[in-house]
Amino acid sequence: MENRTLGIIGGTGWLGRAIAEAALDSGFIGPDRLLISNRSGVSTFEPGVRLLADNQQLVDLSDIVVLSIRPEQFRELLINARGKVVISLMAGVPAAAISAATGADVIVRAMPNAAVEIRQSFTPWYSVGKLVEHDRQWVQRLFECVGSADEVPEEDCIDYLSALSGTGPAFPAMLQMALTNQAVAAGIPLVIAQRAAQGVVVGGGQMLASRDPRQMIESLMAYRGVTAAALQSMADQNIESIVGRAVQAGAEIARKGM
Repeated sequence: MENRTLGIIGGTGWLGRAIAEAALDSGFIGPDRLLISNRSGVSTFEPGVRLLADNQQLVDLSDIVVLSIRPEQFRELLINARGKVVISLMAGVPAAAISAATGADVIVRAMPNAAVEIRQSFTPWYSVGKLVEHDRQWVQRLFECVGSADEVPEEDCIDYLSALSGTGPAFPAMLQMALTNQAVAAGIPLVIAQRAAQGVVVGGGQMLASRDPRQMIESLMAYRGVTAAALQSMADQNIESIVGRAVQAGAEIARKGM
């Protein structure tokens, strides 16, 4: 268990709370080492976790501060975090802007996704400033509480991945909805269409957790049957370019700042 104090600004929101609860449940941090601040002043965390209404007080009492707030809320955040490690979970807010606003010399930008709720998020992160090795390992282990994580080599990777892994279930949800709608248009009853599409997305996703996607596609194409015809149609329509343009559109928003 870590002896460092973690403060989460916005820690009762869905993202901050999911990370806090996972860190507590895994034993990564004890309740006496966790501080939470929010606007409502309401907390349902276990005894020992301190809820603060004053963000600056949280910063003063913490070794590492997490900003789990929306980008538009950052403009209103007035804190002095000099000497602290600040971890930002905000999309589209560059490390330089966070450092300028908070005075922190060490900034970590990270992009978890909605799968933190089931502790299967992939979280890329990037650090600016002199992040000592112990803190680097600490950050990695914190995000491993909610899934898997990787440190990326450039800050731009965070902006790009905000539109890829950061979208969480958005792309699978759109695929499932498209499959459902097309099945209904083909005369399949809605309830059956929904179950069939869900089976493709959810069941297929579980299979891919332990399989190489390229090998799976190649093996299915080799049968030259129904599945191969469907896959070939998507390839002919250049599905990779469609997906690529979609991710780039999101990444451009992140790079411009939200």
